[in-house]
Amino acid sequence: MRERPDVSLPLPRPCPFRVPPEYDRLRAAPGLATGELPGGSLTWLVTRLDDARAALSAPGFTADRSDPAFPMPQKRPAPPPGTPRPELTPAERRARSQGASLIGMDPPDHTIARRAVIGEFTARRTHGLRPRIQQIVDQRIDAMLDGGAPADLVQALSLPVPSEVICELLGVPYARHDFFQSRSMLLLSHRVPPEQRFDALRELFGFLDELVSAEEAEPGDNLLGRQVMLRGPGGDDDHRDLVSLAFLLLVAGHETTANMISLGVLAVLQDPAELMTAVTDPRRAPGAVEELLRYFSIADTGTGRVALTDTEIGGTLVRAGEGVIISLLAANHDPAMFPDPGTLDPGRRIRQHVAFGFGAHQCLGQSLARAELEIVYGTLFRRISRAAARHPGG
Repeated sequence: MRERPDVSLPLPRPCPFRVPPEYDRLRAAPGLATGELPGGSLTWLVTRLDDARAALSAPGFTADRSDPAFPMPQKRPAPPPGTPRPELTPAERRARSQGASLIGMDPPDHTIARRAVIGEFTARRTHGLRPRIQQIVDQRIDAMLDGGAPADLVQALSLPVPSEVICELLGVPYARHDFFQSRSMLLLSHRVPPEQRFDALRELFGFLDELVSAEEAEPGDNLLGRQVMLRGPGGDDDHRDLVSLAFLLLVAGHETTANMISLGVLAVLQDPAELMTAVTDPRRAPGAVEELLRYFSIADTGTGRVALTDTEIGGTLVRAGEGVIISLLAANHDPAMFPDPGTLDPGRRIRQHVAFGFGAHQCLGQSLARAELEIVYGTLFRRISRAAARHPGG
């Protein structure tokens, strides 16, 4: 890897809703860029779509976040140059992955764990959830409109909708939503001191540990209860796996979708003539949601890998032990694949974006997220339009 970085990560944004302009310069240069992480370590940075898809599906890369070389966005001491890389046997890697989240597992363990839960998130299962999602959205918009102007979109709609949906899916008592919502926000914020994030993580895992224990004692008709029944009597390893699964789905299942709801609503308000027509038309809404997902790409530099074997990506040789960060945002604004990528075009036909990742670790709940976004955008703007028509002066 180069001795000097091309950029420091994360890249600054002149506008929080726009792509850092530095990505264009990095993408235009041959090969991969080099980025410096907050802890001082260097990592390769992927900014082109084809390279992103190659890196996310490369068999020679590991997603193991406990690997000392894993490129973490937050500060972590880098191993001294020349530090020997420990060679782990397959059994040792499996042992290290026990209790790990799905996003940090590698095949074959990842394949087995994902297969056990993928049935909960099929397009067919999601279609069956749409009436209940619609009911939740209607209730939240009713309350928001009844409360009069102004309304806090985030608190009234963006956070509660995906939060209530994932609570029901997992079997989490919605009465506790304030608790896990506040902890997950602390956990995902880079403005919060590490000690506070650690406390939030500990409290959230403690809550989920109790929840899993309750399902193990008396399985309910929910995702965790069905997982308990599927696995049968298990030991500590199975318990830790279920806690980790619950954590991943609970945080990823509401925080990212909540952010996407808010950003999508803002985008529609800024271009009501085109986007509002698209999201309120059932035939055009799916395409409009895909374009909003591509444009905003909620997860930017949170997708990392470590090379287990020398692997070439984008004309650059990534040597064993080197880290790689894939910028999903930069890849989704690659002009080679998305003409005029800085324009939000709800009629765009290309659907190869990587907002949900790519390969074996592609987002488990993407069908659910798409359904929530389609229902929220369409319902909200149809209701607002009708309310405005009834009260043109106010």
